[in-house]
Amino acid sequence: MKLLPYAVYVLFSEKDHLLYVGFTTDINKRIINHNNGDTTSTKHRRPLKLIFAEYYLFKEDAMYREKYFKSSKGKRALKLMLNYTLTSLGYKIFEEPKS
Repeated sequence: MKLLPYAVYVLFSEKDHLLYVGFTTDINKRIINHNNGDTTSTKHRRPLKLIFAEYYLFKEDAMYREKYFKSSKGKRALKLMLNYTLTSLGYKIFEEPKS
């Protein structure tokens, strides 16, 4: 079975415990590029681990979804969807209330 051509993905930085959201047509190659330091935005955040991916038939849908995940509302949705994964990896989902 062939995957749909466009992917939106989320990487977890094992260095700074933050997330990176991206879009690609070749997820395997893209993750290798990220972990080899070939991607400027994640070069200093390696190693990176793929923790989530969605696939789309149309580029426009994938780009819209990537943009959403990068918004405040989308980040919140990701944190809720991936609660167990992020907690297991040491990501601090919710900030402690300030006294």
